[in-house]
Amino acid sequence: MQRLSKIIAWIGLTALTLPAMAQERHEFSIQQALDYAKKNNMQVKNALLSIKLQEESNREVTAAAYPQINGSVGTTYNPYVATQVLPNFISPSVYQVLIDQSVKDGSGNPIVMPSDFGNIAAQFGTKYNASAGVDLSQLLFDGQVFVGLKARSTSIAWQTKNAEVIGEMVKTNIYKVYYQLVVSKTQIELLNANIARLEKLSHDTKELYKNGFAEQLDVNKVDVQMANLTTEKLKALNSISNGYLGLKFLIGMPIRDSLLLTDSLNEDQIKQGLLPLADYNYKDRKEFQYAELGKKLNEFNVKRYQLSQIPTLTLSGNYSKSAQRNKFDFFKKGDWYNISAISVRMSIPIFHGFATRARINQARIQLQQTQNQIDNLKIQIDQEVETAKSNFTTAVTTLDYQKKNMQLAETVYNQTKKKYEAGTGSNIEITGAETDLKQAQTNYINAVYDAVIARVDYLKAVGKL
Repeated sequence: MQRLSKIIAWIGLTALTLPAMAQERHEFSIQQALDYAKKNNMQVKNALLSIKLQEESNREVTAAAYPQINGSVGTTYNPYVATQVLPNFISPSVYQVLIDQSVKDGSGNPIVMPSDFGNIAAQFGTKYNASAGVDLSQLLFDGQVFVGLKARSTSIAWQTKNAEVIGEMVKTNIYKVYYQLVVSKTQIELLNANIARLEKLSHDTKELYKNGFAEQLDVNKVDVQMANLTTEKLKALNSISNGYLGLKFLIGMPIRDSLLLTDSLNEDQIKQGLLPLADYNYKDRKEFQYAELGKKLNEFNVKRYQLSQIPTLTLSGNYSKSAQRNKFDFFKKGDWYNISAISVRMSIPIFHGFATRARINQARIQLQQTQNQIDNLKIQIDQEVETAKSNFTTAVTTLDYQKKNMQLAETVYNQTKKKYEAGTGSNIEITGAETDLKQAQTNYINAVYDAVIARVDYLKAVGKL
């Protein structure tokens, strides 16, 4: 089959490298194929996992608004307790008492307060210290966190819409490959009919040759046509086989499983519901919905940085017990001392080197870029719709024309064959009529393929696939 899309070519080759699995038999309508792909296509599965990933990310944002509680247990061994050098505050008191009591020195003179008492060295602490406690902090107000909480539903919707965009892309390819394979049945039927006609023509030519009314050259010409047609059928069957491999890969089916397509397709189905072509709305396109959600997230981003300029308020508290020992005997009797504190802290942004202003400006620029992308997407959708509409209209007209042309070629062939059998026609005429019929059939199959693709492209362009 010559006109299977490029999608089939690379998908079919890739699918051949997949590991073999247990074989099962499947009979799928187009809807069943789409349902199977929703559960098994790798791109779709990863897009759904992205939604779950966003849900976990949202829980992380939510956690910032919950109390934060931490416990701690620790012990310290001091081989050498730290020594501190302090002004001698003891001796002045002693001298003052002696002076007040009029005490005299050994010479009988009154004791006089020295001008400098020097320093004393002292060790504060014990060899072993231990503590156990719990800390609690609660965010009372932070504009950035609150914006994050408000953006949670939008972020989930954004990831969900992304999964829908990917799903529609996969759906489009499945539609095209599925129905091209359905149409390929008609191609094989036409090839079989041509082979049957040539077999009859070959038999008749050989009989005429036996009776002296035809030459060996005439027999050889028919045999050459038969060989060419048989080769064409083999190539078509091989292309169809690759097409099935491509479809299996698209829907995520093990390559070794057998697949039978149950839907049929005719010209009325191709044209159904599309002529006259309907109007469209940008919001019917999932890509447009996805872009608008992205814009909304960028608006949250601008607001987040703007609110980072206002104060944040945090409540914190801690409670712990501590003990000091000169021996490591904390698990025996001994005193443990309570320590506790409750505090409220307000953090006021004053100046950060204009970094906050730069972040706000960056977020606004990104928002403008998103708006530009949305505006450009509208133009792109307009172009896609008009192109798809023109292609589909042309494809339907061509389909009707090629069908009539094929019917006419078949009529010409039948009449030429009758003349040839009656002895009033030549082998050249019958060969030419056979060639024209085969070409007309090829053109018809190509027209059907083009119409199927054009229909799918148009439905996707208007968001109605």
